Amino acid sequence: MERSTFVYDGDCAFCTRCAEFIDRRIPTGVHVVPWQFADLDALGLTEAECEEAVQWVGADGSRAAGPDAIAKLLGDSGPLWRVAGVGLRIPPVRAAAWPAYRWVARNRHRLPGGTAACALPQEARERLYGPSGRPAADA
Repeated sequence: MERSTFVYDGDCAFCTRCAEFIDRRIPTGVHVVPWQFADLDALGLTEAECEEAVQWVGADGSRAAGPDAIAKLLGDSGPLWRVAGVGLRIPPVRAAAWPAYRWVARNRHRLPGGTAACALPQEARERLYGPSGRPAADA
């Protein structure tokens, strides 16, 4: 693989808006692609992984998901964004980033730019958050 890849849900308007923001505002050599148009086999990803969270596959084969993937993306960009990426890796920030990411993932259809198509499939929601809609660890 020549360059790193950041994979998002192209069926979600909120996710697509975020990817467009990355393309316009974050200088990076990373390939940003919706999972629906990515070669998941070549990236070593599954549809289920991509439905649950954004994914990072480094040029070196390293992988990350959710806020860890976002930190990797930011770390591979311009100087100011790189600082934000380092910030996301600080243990207390990282610990808070995961619940925040899960909340956004669970509610992305309600966020600006979101549509009903942004809602996670019921199976993925229950696998991640349990039948109550709360994270399984909290249930």
